[in-house]
Amino acid sequence: MNIGPDIIDHLAGIEAGSRLDRLRGERPLTRENAQASYRALFEPTDPGRPTLKERFAVAAFVAGLHGAAPALAFYGLQLRETALDDTLPAAVGIATDAGRSQGPGGRYPAGPLSIENTEGNVFQVPEVVQAALGPRLSAAFEHAHLLVYRPRDAAAASLQKLLDAGFSTTEIVTLSQIVAFLSFQLRVVAGLKALAAVPAPAPAA
Repeated sequence: MNIGPDIIDHLAGIEAGSRLDRLRGERPLTRENAQASYRALFEPTDPGRPTLKERFAVAAFVAGLHGAAPALAFYGLQLRETALDDTLPAAVGIATDAGRSQGPGGRYPAGPLSIENTEGNVFQVPEVVQAALGPRLSAAFEHAHLLVYRPRDAAAASLQKLLDAGFSTTEIVTLSQIVAFLSFQLRVVAGLKALAAVPAPAPAA
């Protein structure tokens, strides 16, 4: 899919020469680094594992958990193009619907922040889609859900589930980078859309 030069511009609906285009242009390194991160995660020369299909499946799942419709549409399309049929995208949709929750939750280490502890929602991939997702994506989705909604609870035990599902330590780092990047990207897009809704200031007299 041809998305033009910049994925954040695409998701935020920013047109060349617009006020927001000029605003982003004031921080060229930030813009370039965000796009370079997207390309490193989703357009690598040799993706290896996680495969592109797994990367886009996780991205679509995370975008869906955030309720980010443009990103969900974009990553969902990329998933359909790499999956080659609708079986996996449909399973991702079911898992996403089951995973939507409120957050953040979880428990802090003992100390003054413990007063903010909440149990949070422990997500398990629905049995009806476990076969379609397979053990790797099922574990990846549960890990992604943990990072989105209960980052305080991330611990060795949760990483062990990924190892048991066949992820290497390098793959776990890549998976976590994908979730972190999506969280960053979606917040930037939301912020830009909020700015777009604010009338431009009147020129100085």
